[in-house]
Amino acid sequence: MTRKAKATIAVLSTLIAYVSVNSIIHVLRPAAFVWSAEDREERDWIASSRSWFDRKSCRWLSICGAAHLQTVHGEFGHREPVERVNAHDAEPEAPWRSFWISGASESEWDADERARRQIPDYVFHYAPLVHLYSGEQFWPGDIAEHLHHTTPTLNYTPIQAQWDHPTLRDLDELNKNIPQTDGNNKGESWADWDGRVDGDIPGDTEEDRAKWYDFHQLQQEAAAVHESNTDEHFQAQQILKEELRRRYGGEEIYDNGAGGRSNAPAILVVMDKGNGIVDAFWFYFYSFNLGNTVVNVRFGNHVGDWEHCLVRFHNGKPKALFFSAHQGGEAYSYEAVEKIGQRPVIYSAEGSHAMYATAGVQEYLLPWGLLHDVTDRGPLWDPLLNTKAYTYDFDNKHLRASTFSPSAPTEWFHYRGHWGDKFYPLGDSRQYRFAGQYHFVNGPLGPKFKHLNRHKVCQGPDRSPCVIKNYVEQGKRPRRWGSSRQGE
Repeated sequence: MTRKAKATIAVLSTLIAYVSVNSIIHVLRPAAFVWSAEDREERDWIASSRSWFDRKSCRWLSICGAAHLQTVHGEFGHREPVERVNAHDAEPEAPWRSFWISGASESEWDADERARRQIPDYVFHYAPLVHLYSGEQFWPGDIAEHLHHTTPTLNYTPIQAQWDHPTLRDLDELNKNIPQTDGNNKGESWADWDGRVDGDIPGDTEEDRAKWYDFHQLQQEAAAVHESNTDEHFQAQQILKEELRRRYGGEEIYDNGAGGRSNAPAILVVMDKGNGIVDAFWFYFYSFNLGNTVVNVRFGNHVGDWEHCLVRFHNGKPKALFFSAHQGGEAYSYEAVEKIGQRPVIYSAEGSHAMYATAGVQEYLLPWGLLHDVTDRGPLWDPLLNTKAYTYDFDNKHLRASTFSPSAPTEWFHYRGHWGDKFYPLGDSRQYRFAGQYHFVNGPLGPKFKHLNRHKVCQGPDRSPCVIKNYVEQGKRPRRWGSSRQGE
């Protein structure tokens, strides 16, 4: 028998064994193949393909939509990236602008209600800055504008007319169409002035960290919170301006040459968790998430993308930050991350918008850098220039527009559905799946479902450990938890 024949027999034997084992496991343990929310609809998803060969190949070999596969070449989509424009030159009569001033009237609040809506000054003093990727194609988006171009659907079927778009004021009314659930959703050198401290941090003892690391373990006595005063705020702004002058040669952050300014509003949700602990969640929305590539094939695209950074304060002082990245993220002590003045700096990855503490290549999930994000010191975005700020009472599920943006609507926050398309059927020419990874996945759930009442800084389950690093590592994979691949 020739060597070529032996090799052929070996390949066929391996293929037969793989198909046999795969089919037996499918029959005996179908749940073993449910790795994500998309996988729960396996049978109907496969049946959507008109090709018998495609259905069988997907069922037995886990090769789905091979005829649809396209390797990456050039920019994603069919249009050149739109040139950035200054917010002052944008269309003034855009209908979605009025969505943001449809909330309750400030005149209806008494003194106690105003106090519940007040956000401490220090939350703004330490607001993160974001370096967008220099070649980013999908920039921060306005959720009001996103809804203006959205037609709500349920299982691929429109439930409203194409011209009847939801708004921030009535988005939660779509909840009546959503089935009830159990609710468990749960290489660049550093500048010498970046404000980081690597290694041991003065005063960061186990005794001090125990006061804010896990608020659930603390006693219920309220700790005194030291409010920042006007002089501190003025000093913080002066330090920021000086650092920006050093970094950008004197240009203001909102100028075209320096700022990469986006007029899309960021969402700030502040929760007072008692014992002097205040969590400030900064949410950033993008209308599209461009998935990353493995051997020049792209996986993980989805419409709608929510990312967030949490800054945890104890007695008015920033202690730790969490940067979301895919299904995981990293937590750092405040001293460890780069800062401009006293404001932390985040690096947003190209396409995926995952958040990192450094510029460079960021590996995750797969070894040898097969799957990675890329960040750099691209345009600097200051979300504080256009923020809609809220306070949130988790126990009563009550979101309040803050005194910072009193007319901001709140209904959109309680929407339980996805902020993007349902993952496309196998019969759709845009869809394919290999090794359990889909080209298009479900859009994400909104900020309300990002474990806001977390005990620790990390987004993972409260029972899981949360490592808060006192140093920044480049090239390390973000921690991963859960089984869902919904975008953030």
